Amino acid sequence: MSEAILPLAAQFPGATRAQWRELVAAVLARSGTDAADAEDALRSVSYDGITIKALYTAEDAPSVPTGAPGSSPYVRGASAEHTAWDVRARHADPDPGRANAAVLADLTGGATSLWLVLGAGGAAVDDLGKVLDGVHLDLAPIVLDAGADTYRAVQALLGRAEQTGVALAELRGSTGADPIGLRARTGADADLTLLPALAELAGPAPGLRVATVDATVYHDAGASDAQEIAIATSVGVAYLRALTGAGLCVDDALAALEFRFAVTADQFAGIAKLRAARRVWSRVAELCEATTGAAGQRQHAVTSAAMLTQRDPWVNLLRTTIGCFAGAIGGAEAVTVLPFDSAIGLPDDFARRIGRNTSAILHDESSLARVVDAAGGSWYVESRTDQLATAAWDVFTGIERDGGALAALDGGSIGELLRSTYERRAADVAHRRAPLTGISEFAFLQELPVTRPAAPSVPTGGPLEAHRYAEEFEALRDRADAAAERPTVFLAALGPVAAHSSRAGFAANLFAAGGIASVVGTGEPDELVEAFAKSGSTVACLCSSDTIYAERAESEAAALKAAGAQHIWLAGQPGERLNRYQSAGIDGYLFAGCDALSVLRATLDVLGGTA
Repeated sequence: MSEAILPLAAQFPGATRAQWRELVAAVLARSGTDAADAEDALRSVSYDGITIKALYTAEDAPSVPTGAPGSSPYVRGASAEHTAWDVRARHADPDPGRANAAVLADLTGGATSLWLVLGAGGAAVDDLGKVLDGVHLDLAPIVLDAGADTYRAVQALLGRAEQTGVALAELRGSTGADPIGLRARTGADADLTLLPALAELAGPAPGLRVATVDATVYHDAGASDAQEIAIATSVGVAYLRALTGAGLCVDDALAALEFRFAVTADQFAGIAKLRAARRVWSRVAELCEATTGAAGQRQHAVTSAAMLTQRDPWVNLLRTTIGCFAGAIGGAEAVTVLPFDSAIGLPDDFARRIGRNTSAILHDESSLARVVDAAGGSWYVESRTDQLATAAWDVFTGIERDGGALAALDGGSIGELLRSTYERRAADVAHRRAPLTGISEFAFLQELPVTRPAAPSVPTGGPLEAHRYAEEFEALRDRADAAAERPTVFLAALGPVAAHSSRAGFAANLFAAGGIASVVGTGEPDELVEAFAKSGSTVACLCSSDTIYAERAESEAAALKAAGAQHIWLAGQPGERLNRYQSAGIDGYLFAGCDALSVLRATLDVLGGTA
């Protein structure tokens, strides 16, 4: 039997970039967008100033070599092996009995390591033995997160190992020490002498890494991807100096560190961030004259706490799944999927099970670990990785010029950097340019509340404040829910259904984001006024086409004002009608890109929602 060569696409002519531009321009024209340059019309810019294009080809491939997996500059992974990622379960329950039951359930259900919050924000350090009752310390790596109590927590862990007959050399995990991160969160002194002290204490347990550079602290405070990498790199350099200054060689100091990064529902951003972070750290190791093989950054990816919502928390299942995917494809050695109810309180058994099963599905059923650096070779991912690494290096060197991470933190330059980015992101959320499903878009007012036991209070007071993207909208929902009756807006739908349905739906969706219900009224002017009176609302919104607005908006607004409307919105762009309609009593406009938070606050002020 002769072997035939299948030409696949050889019989089809090759497509050119110019042809693609022409096709896209035609689609944009049909949608009403006049774009002379199709590519320019579809571009976006990240918070790092990186242009995200709609099409990437070989022309966009970076000129910097990425190396092979497991080799410098480690863009393609710190290891060349096809290995499963460590499924790391986080626990912060202050009750040692409940914490122990949850720990055992996680380990039985597929988790492979534990991340334990102790001291303020978790179980007492003295209860560590109870939390770890039944846990085989030679099999399950332990990552501590004890803040100011770190030294005592490490002593307790080592004591637990000796008590249960586990050789210290068999312990794996991390002490979790992060003095600069602790200062950023709580304002506590950043005692870097803790690191060499821990290195000495944990000397008999070489499998325990001495420090964790927790970049999620900066992510939660608003950092962009490049800023998160840059600050983490500067913190890592500070820890290297502390360890080598105490006598450790560069290679041992590098091996003593683990980096923790946040991954969000933007999967490509997460993949590029992890790859770029390894490249930047590899350059640092090179400048420190580390030996070959010592520069691969150990990474722990955590689904972003900032992206989680309290309202409609089930959508968090989708967000964290995408984040886990990004962590796995990006090459993180360990991945933590925060339970979907983490923003509400202490996660329940079901939420923790879903969290660990997310990794199980992606690893076992989707086989994500079968290929090292599955995103390698993607022109988009390679280009974004290269640009992100360059941007991060620029920020990193700026921080170092300011004296390093601790000096820049205390001097306020890091806080100002993150505040600026947070304000830009917050503006995008407020204007719904960065939509949050179930929160700023498609809010479900009839959802049953998901309740959980309150999580222990986390120490705060540092120069950096943690935020969640949804917090402002959720505060408005809380305000509306606290009212004696559900705040309601009357939608005056003018003309036939075809004329008003689109804008009425848009307005109802927007008001729901603030916990405000909508009542729709149709018909002739006198029927609308009667329906408005029956609604009991003091706020109305006109919804129709521009043609009907020209005929009826002013008279309908005047009639509604006379009937008791204290505030009238119009669904549509203000444009030329701004001044004309103002005299008729129209107070504001709803349109795609408007400041939804300001609209909702103003509406609740009029309706009397609890302040």
